[in-house]
Amino acid sequence: MQTGDQVRCTYKTGKYIGRIHELRRDGVQAVVEILAVDRHPIQGDLHQPNKTDVPLFHERKALSFREKANIPLKQIKPHEGEIPEYDRSLQEAVAAYEQELEEKDSAFAEACLQTLHRVKADYRIS
Repeated sequence: MQTGDQVRCTYKTGKYIGRIHELRRDGVQAVVEILAVDRHPIQGDLHQPNKTDVPLFHERKALSFREKANIPLKQIKPHEGEIPEYDRSLQEAVAAYEQELEEKDSAFAEACLQTLHRVKADYRIS
């Protein structure tokens, strides 16, 4: 991998498509410029999955367009093909996560859905 390469990467619980902006000298990480969202980050407390009675039910937003993130090289794979437009990719990722949560019949899925709706309002997408 080298600077400028198109990549798919995982950052925390989201998946993204971007471009390597810089390879870190440590040889373990790269700075990736985010260009599209492939999978929206998961809502809720990851340390207590499927539980709603937790001290903090986390609200996670996707990384922004052109945001740069330090990502371990082991979480970066080459990306072939077109990079989708950021706003459209974000809408599709949110819609896919909403559908996944709506298909589950649990208090946790409902809490995640409510949190996702608040995040979605911040994105200003319908």
